[in-house]
Amino acid sequence: MSYGICSLNLISLRAEPSHRSEEISQLLFGETFTVLEQVNEWIKIHQSFDDYEGWIQKSQQHPLELSEFNELQKNKAFLSYDLVQILINHQSITSILLGSRLPWFRDGNCRIGNTTYSFEGNARQIDSMITGKLVVENAYMYLNAPYHWGGRSPFGIDCSGLTQMAYKLSGITLKRDAWMQAEQGQAVHLLDETQVGDLAFFDNDEGKITHVGILTSKNRIIHASGQVRVDNIDHHGIFNLDLKKYTHNLRLIKRIL
Repeated sequence: MSYGICSLNLISLRAEPSHRSEEISQLLFGETFTVLEQVNEWIKIHQSFDDYEGWIQKSQQHPLELSEFNELQKNKAFLSYDLVQILINHQSITSILLGSRLPWFRDGNCRIGNTTYSFEGNARQIDSMITGKLVVENAYMYLNAPYHWGGRSPFGIDCSGLTQMAYKLSGITLKRDAWMQAEQGQAVHLLDETQVGDLAFFDNDEGKITHVGILTSKNRIIHASGQVRVDNIDHHGIFNLDLKKYTHNLRLIKRIL
């Protein structure tokens, strides 16, 4: 068994060991993983944050010792709260994105391996009381980001990536896909009983959950559909204000907080 950490700002996680394979998610700087197997230049990984599995290029990862990996799992993470920020060392700079983890962060510095980076941005360690308002505020940081299947960044994100990142920035871990997130939390039976920050899930004609968003009120939702946007919602589903029609069929509501 071996271990690694993302040392680039963004790494594509693919369904199969090929550049032509579907991108199913992304790793952000500082996120760790377990290596499950290797095929040529590709390694299959198990992400520590959300237990998601997929393939990345071996050359895009930085190996970790077991002791380092375990230490990072035990310590509460510092995250970057700037849309884009840079890490500086004596040789180069590395850009990082909103929600990236700053490993071994202390006194404005973080470290991967023998490389120490200085960070002058907004770094926070979640230790305050988490509220639905905070989750929604974090989601709004992605407003107007383009929809990107498998995306988790302000420059491209999918529906479950948006909900996962909004909650990650609030100190709570959600699973990666919408149907997985639908298995978390407690059911809320009526929109009138909802609270800010609750998750609403939507299904397709086959009854499979394919979409998720975050309620900003009892009749408004922020979600990624074409772009991260805010629309109306009622007991039928999401009413797209631009298209003037319903686009998603409401299936269930879950409370995570």
